[in-house]
Amino acid sequence: MIDRYISYLRDVRRYSERTQVLYKAALEDFALWAETPGQAGGDGRRGHGGDGMKGQAADAVMPGLTGHLVPSRIREYEAHLIEKGLKPRTVHLRISAISGYCNFLVKEGVIKSNPVKNVKRPKMEKRLPEFFTDKTMQDYLESSAYDASQEQLEIMQSADSGSKFAEDLYNRRLRRLIISMLYGTGIRRAEIIGLKRGSVDFSRASLRVRGKGDKMREIPLVPSLVQEISLYLKAVSSIVGEVSSADAPLLVTDKGKPLYPEFVDRAVKKELDGTGATGRKSPHVLRHSLATALLDGGADLNAIKEMLGHSSLAATEVYTHNTVERLKTQYMNAHPRAKNKDSND
Repeated sequence: MIDRYISYLRDVRRYSERTQVLYKAALEDFALWAETPGQAGGDGRRGHGGDGMKGQAADAVMPGLTGHLVPSRIREYEAHLIEKGLKPRTVHLRISAISGYCNFLVKEGVIKSNPVKNVKRPKMEKRLPEFFTDKTMQDYLESSAYDASQEQLEIMQSADSGSKFAEDLYNRRLRRLIISMLYGTGIRRAEIIGLKRGSVDFSRASLRVRGKGDKMREIPLVPSLVQEISLYLKAVSSIVGEVSSADAPLLVTDKGKPLYPEFVDRAVKKELDGTGATGRKSPHVLRHSLATALLDGGADLNAIKEMLGHSSLAATEVYTHNTVERLKTQYMNAHPRAKNKDSND
């Protein structure tokens, strides 16, 4: 039944592969804990690096698992996870996996209601989204402008085909475009990898993106980004060869292969190292950076929600906390009463 649920997440809900793996490991861990005498589920006998159990063992205990899907047993499991020293966020993930599984069983008619609704979850410390300041990003885009220029393209095209010099220029242009697109559109890492040539509408200056749940959304492109994409495609033709299919990947390596998650991660880190950008350097931080910049610039929260592809406004509202925290800091630094804490005047 767990495998059926994971297939449902993959084929119907279109969850990412990583989410599928995490949910399956969480459910298998609960299954082992529930059916192990004395509930000694954390004694190292599980697979998945101590964070889950192997599929065959899980299947063996599945027939009696539904009997453990009651609030009292799930609370005991939650207490077991906390006693093991797992962080509240990890406990939340485990319980969320069980909740999703229960909803699936309700849908399948196996159980009548979701017992997790009656289980209180541990409090989590709120983490504000990390972001790069607008100045940091503008400084980067200005300093790397040559790598996106017509001049650099002409030099690359005049270089010997297949030479290391030409490939180096191409890779610099590709890395720069990855940053430009992630920051310029706020798309996710999986979404930029999934872009096709036909995703770009040059006449309307827009980008069609397939997001979570297989949902499509359209994102406007600023003129400079449209130009950068156009020049990049000419670079692809020079390095890889002419590509005419609208279904071909938009971004490719210097060997003509589609991008992959680690490639994007490395590109972001390589480009932003040494720029003055502090903190974690990842595609998702660039997404947060755009959302924060748009909010600071007065963009409507609902418009930001649609652009980012959030399923609810609550997911977008988290960015308002960044603005409030910065305002609070400025207030405390500038307000005369705040600066003079001992004054009662």
